[in-house]
Amino acid sequence: MSQHRRGGIWWIDVSAPNGERIRRTTGTANKALAQEFHDRIKVELWRIDKLGAKPQRSWNDAVVRWLKENRHKATADEDVSKLRWLDQYLRDKDLSAIDRNVIDHVTKEKLAGGWTNATVNRTLELIRAMLRKCVNEWEWLDRAPYVRMLKEPTRRIRFLTQEEARSLLAELPAHLADMATFSLATGLRAANVTGLEWSQVDEERKLCWVHPDQAKARRAIAVPLNGEALAIVQKQKGIHATHVFSFRGKPIVQVSTKAWYGALKRAGIDNFRWHDLRHTWASWHVQRGTPLFALQELGGWESSEMVRRYAHLAADHLAPYADRLSALNVPGFQIHGTFTAQPENQGT
Repeated sequence: MSQHRRGGIWWIDVSAPNGERIRRTTGTANKALAQEFHDRIKVELWRIDKLGAKPQRSWNDAVVRWLKENRHKATADEDVSKLRWLDQYLRDKDLSAIDRNVIDHVTKEKLAGGWTNATVNRTLELIRAMLRKCVNEWEWLDRAPYVRMLKEPTRRIRFLTQEEARSLLAELPAHLADMATFSLATGLRAANVTGLEWSQVDEERKLCWVHPDQAKARRAIAVPLNGEALAIVQKQKGIHATHVFSFRGKPIVQVSTKAWYGALKRAGIDNFRWHDLRHTWASWHVQRGTPLFALQELGGWESSEMVRRYAHLAADHLAPYADRLSALNVPGFQIHGTFTAQPENQGT
């Protein structure tokens, strides 16, 4: 038996029939149990080679391959954070052993930690995506268990009125006020504003752009600069050599600061995040008649579903249909469609 101890735990070192060398921890300090684990691995390798059986894969195998194939994603760091938390429940577990009971236990433990349903669902979505990869692309599993999502409350889109925006900008320190104004004029995400460099700005064409590796959807975004955005950019010229926005000689990396929250409080604005400036920009566009397809391109959204969140703010195109009723001679309606109470019918 090829075994050795490392840190008190037994490890195995075996060769597969195809010559592949397999080194793996047994997860136990008991030599007899380690021997049993070794023998099971040898049997499994024989079944794979002689009977064509699928090799048993562990959650750790899936984690390694997932991270390797998705390291280009904008959310790769978020995946790493979620996977580190999941490690305590799924580490070294065979993929075939991850069933509804295991997933429900993970859900229960996440909720017990005080996380919201929405946050729990983001972790469950990662598990679901990885297990589906194991079935559909990697062919490590024949089927994946059903992952039951928790109900999330429908959140209203938080955006500022023009008056609220003016109040907030008046309370912000100059460097944050400039960045917030630029965000309201362009709809750029916070990271794209703080990371904006002079090499990404073309004043003559009134344009700036976001590189693919900076965009959430991993594709380049061209951002037209209106008069207000262009004025903010020109105001920053000569302050920093590489970055458009800076503070005390250094590029700005964080916008949700004590100064930001203090300004919100003084302006009397509750329940508002920096990212809601982007929602405000989109809401103002829709309210002024910008078509959703144009807004999607301006905002760099990959899915039209993301843009349809703002559709209810623009009902102008529905007005002709609503007006059709104004021409009907319906009891209870005046000529312009205003409802008037009618006396109750007698003898009915």
